[in-house]
Amino acid sequence: MAERWVEGEVVDKVVWAAERVSLRVQAPIEPFVAGQFTKLGLEIGGEIVARPYSMVNPPHERPLDFYLTAIPGGPLSNRLARLAAGDRVLVMPRPAGFLTLAEMPAGRVLWLMASGTGIGPFLSILRGDEPWRRFERVVLIHAVRKATDLAYGDDIAAVGRRQAEQFAFVPFVSREATDFAVIGRIPEAVRNGRLETRATHPLDPADGRVMLCGNPAMVDDVTAALRERGFKKHRRRDPGQILVETYW
Repeated sequence: MAERWVEGEVVDKVVWAAERVSLRVQAPIEPFVAGQFTKLGLEIGGEIVARPYSMVNPPHERPLDFYLTAIPGGPLSNRLARLAAGDRVLVMPRPAGFLTLAEMPAGRVLWLMASGTGIGPFLSILRGDEPWRRFERVVLIHAVRKATDLAYGDDIAAVGRRQAEQFAFVPFVSREATDFAVIGRIPEAVRNGRLETRATHPLDPADGRVMLCGNPAMVDDVTAALRERGFKKHRRRDPGQILVETYW
């Protein structure tokens, strides 16, 4: 069966760094759950080239917000990154994906660990009511190479102001020193305890629930480090503490 598309209009674009942009798109898609994704597509060489992108906006807000990286040599992402207000883009109207709080078993502490543009679905989740009803504490971890790769700072700060007693933000920068971020990568910080020190809360499978989103290497490495701490992947037939989605 051929995929069904609707036409969306770019209404705004934010350039965060040379290769990272956000596209704000008006498009008539079906209702979605925070953490889900859809597809963006363009007609290239007589055929539609498409790729999944998570919604950064919460379900009750419009326009749709997509955070993407222009991959060198990529047939689609570079063209998407060059779009401007008024340009058209194809959007898959039916969202999908299971990186949602509905899939996560009950716990006390929610750890949201992302690399690069993988922070997108977590921002959608954080701007809703559900995480604050279900968890006593929510920790957002965002790992990037350089400080200039950190994005959506105003939105994260707004979450911190609204949920000051429940929320902690821990940025990681791996390739330069800063006076505010943890230097290095998430897996090492899980193993040596620096993540817990910065978050001021123990990383414990008894009460901790982890959602991972980012490039495959990051997801695999953090999952391995968490398993050493007693965590395991969650499956409906075999409950655990880790939900993952690869996204970069």
